[in-house]
Amino acid sequence: PTPHGGLAWRALDSSAFPWLPASAVMIWTFVSVTCAVITKVTHGLRVEIREARQLGQYVLEHKIGEGGMGEVYRARHGMMRRPSALKLLRRDQAGESSLRRFEREVQLTARLTHPNTITIFDYGRTHDGVFYYAMELLDGANLERVVEVDGPQAPGRVVRILLMACGALIEAHAIGLIHRDIKPANIMLCMQGGEQDVVKLLDFGLVKELEVDRQIQLTGASALTGTPQYMAPETIRAPDSVDARTDLYGLGAVAYYLLAGREVFGGQSIVEVCSQHLHQKPEPLSAHGIQVPAALEAIVLACLEKNPEHRPQSAAALRQKLEA
Repeated sequence: PTPHGGLAWRALDSSAFPWLPASAVMIWTFVSVTCAVITKVTHGLRVEIREARQLGQYVLEHKIGEGGMGEVYRARHGMMRRPSALKLLRRDQAGESSLRRFEREVQLTARLTHPNTITIFDYGRTHDGVFYYAMELLDGANLERVVEVDGPQAPGRVVRILLMACGALIEAHAIGLIHRDIKPANIMLCMQGGEQDVVKLLDFGLVKELEVDRQIQLTGASALTGTPQYMAPETIRAPDSVDARTDLYGLGAVAYYLLAGREVFGGQSIVEVCSQHLHQKPEPLSAHGIQVPAALEAIVLACLEKNPEHRPQSAAALRQKLEA
């Protein structure tokens, strides 16, 4: 108390409050330890996220697509920073036979070097069993999307697309590889090296090696593989008898789709579509109001012959007809 009846506060010093220094030390120690723990946990989570998004030398950025067997991500190489597309085997498809088929797809596709076939950079398997392969990242759209946006295509553009696709198939067939799933969704038009409309043949996931050991053949003779709207009759009737001319039927169906803006055959079910491939003759393009050079229409319809003997007998022969 002051002489005037008020209160005076004394400075907080260690002699008046001997417990103060120890308390301050305890508080600051607690705060420091808490911050250190939070920092460590946050760093650990960041490391886990980074590791979860990295496969080998590749860092995943975002998903750009998925199919029956795998998912595709945009990625970049950790050292070279090269943009790539990374295909991963879906975890629900990770049985031993799927792993063998997925790995074989990579090995077969990696043997192809034609500029109109997608390039494989690398492949591997993570410590937790995720199988992946890295391929070139394409800037463009597949033919299905092109027709969806732009409708029927001009004959000149179609011929140019077919010529490049033939080039890719010539190389594949020369080493005994049959694609078996030629369709608009598996052919992309890209911007590459300053050139537009560069064709890239994708997805050799159903590829068949003609001279393959029966012990490692993964597609049985009784299996129906491919896309019904682009499936050659022999693929339906006798899957084990397919050869290079099967791919030419698919390419003919792609050409028809590009020129007409619709598939060769439509139907309410897979059985109906397959039945038409087996027994029904394709309608001329003129039946849909599409006017194309007679020679080009003849080539397309020749590719769609039911009997493989009546089709062009090789991709090289088809290319010669198109060049003419």
